[in-house]
Amino acid sequence: MTESPEQDYDPGDVAVIGMSCRTPGAGTKEQFWDNLIHGRESVSFLAKDEILVDETLIHSPFYVRACGLLDGYDRFDPGVFGISDRMANRMNPENRLFLESAWESLEDGGYDPDRVKAEVGVYGANNPQTAALYSAPPDRVSVGPEAIEASLAWSPDTMTSNALYYLGLTGEAVTLAAVCAGFHYAVHLACQSLLLGQTDMAIAGGAMVRLPHPRGHLWEENRILSRDGHCRPFDANGTGTALSSGVVTLLLKPVAQAVADRDHIYAVVKGSAINNNGVSAMAYGLAQPERLSACIAGAMEVGGVTPDTVSMYEANGLGLPMTDELEVHAASMAFGKQTGTSSIGGVKGNVGHGGVVSGGFGAMKAVLALHHKKLAPTVNLTEVNQDLDFPSTPFVPQLEAADWDPESGIRRAGVTSIGGGGYNAHLVLEEPPAVAERAPEAVGRPRLATLSALDDEALARQRARLRDWLVTHPELRLDDVCFSLNVGRKVMDRRWAAVVRSRAELIEALSADSPRGPAAAAGNAPRVNLDSFHRGDNGIVQSGTDAPALSDLAAAWVNGQRVDFDSLHLGETSHRVPLPTYPFQPRRFWRTDW
Repeated sequence: MTESPEQDYDPGDVAVIGMSCRTPGAGTKEQFWDNLIHGRESVSFLAKDEILVDETLIHSPFYVRACGLLDGYDRFDPGVFGISDRMANRMNPENRLFLESAWESLEDGGYDPDRVKAEVGVYGANNPQTAALYSAPPDRVSVGPEAIEASLAWSPDTMTSNALYYLGLTGEAVTLAAVCAGFHYAVHLACQSLLLGQTDMAIAGGAMVRLPHPRGHLWEENRILSRDGHCRPFDANGTGTALSSGVVTLLLKPVAQAVADRDHIYAVVKGSAINNNGVSAMAYGLAQPERLSACIAGAMEVGGVTPDTVSMYEANGLGLPMTDELEVHAASMAFGKQTGTSSIGGVKGNVGHGGVVSGGFGAMKAVLALHHKKLAPTVNLTEVNQDLDFPSTPFVPQLEAADWDPESGIRRAGVTSIGGGGYNAHLVLEEPPAVAERAPEAVGRPRLATLSALDDEALARQRARLRDWLVTHPELRLDDVCFSLNVGRKVMDRRWAAVVRSRAELIEALSADSPRGPAAAAGNAPRVNLDSFHRGDNGIVQSGTDAPALSDLAAAWVNGQRVDFDSLHLGETSHRVPLPTYPFQPRRFWRTDW
């Protein structure tokens, strides 16, 4: 489907133009989706000697040795951000993970932080307990430079301001705590700021590292943690969920601006709403159906969305019959009397309960479902809880993977997050707007592709990852790929460039043993006469767009010259497209004493 470039966009719509996640069992969003669509459970079941808790606790008959492990939770690549090893060691694990994830979201969206001139808001939820468990700095009688450095590195409050600072951006920085609804609250605040014009672009997300890590949990009857470590959303035999860790960030921008900037749009945030139960007849911390229903309905009303067009509902889904029943009842009140119009699922069956980032797991699942136009199965759902009475509700449990072809003609998803203490939050997401029809790509036109990294090893990994990506994504146009690489990546010391005329030539040039390209790598590029270039405020400008001129430009760039890539792509209609992000080379940083 195509549409006119003059289409009017809802001024309340916010586009998701970049994203990043690390979850149990997945280090990237692509791995996460592969696990979801194939119905894989990523909760780990541990041996006693793998668990870092008190021996007495491990031997309790009610101790469940299961959790959603986060690979690399204790590792970090500080050099990319200009952070010293000493500072990296002091930073708590959530601060480090959030910073790397924010970087990846920017790159995924095609933005180099050094060239972003706009105001960028950063909104993130974390768990203050993590910082304290990692190793709280001692009380000090003075506040000298060392104490300030330690507090900025360690404090949960500085997670978002650290991201803003170390990415080299300016804008708002808001770190918040809203227990398990934290991710949704961060997205809600980010959207509000964008729609009010306070920021031009926003990074919103959450990070959670449960310490000690790895760990299990103590099972207590009728509490939210599972008796056997498996989470079974909407299942008659559900006993709760397992604990897990992770990080999710989204890069957001108003839809009209994202279309004008030729951004890749994964999905659209149509509406968001938050509320709290306050005083209610329910036990403190449990979902209050009337208040949760009002929250869900409020998000749909804000987005101008009718319930019959929301064909995917991603539930909070703790897998405990009592809480699942309360949620389904609340959602049914918000959706109204229609039946069987919406798929219902719960990601906690796959990855467990990520605390402040649990809503991020659900939102990422929904965004990826919209992007791929498919519905993922709900794992561990083998015997539907009859007390939920799904036939009389708008919901049908999603038992198997399926193509997403809604009767309403448009794909929309609702994502609920509930936090202890009465926190409710809901997002309404929609598939991206149809892309205006473009002229075919010019065949045989020479184009410049660039890559850079901190060292040769990382540069080689970048070449390999990009080559594999292009092989597995044949739909990508060469002009879009080169545009995204040239304007959307931070320029580092070790550089590689090639002038190519087709995707096949670029794939060949990226191969490890390929000599293709007049500027194959830093140190191998020929010297060029810089007098042939015009110098502008943003670097040297190419003398032409033919192959010899681009080859000279490539050689100059590889040898350290600053290039005005915006001038190179001036007048083009190239779009930003998702490409592999920087290959971090993390090392272990772990503070055991102060």
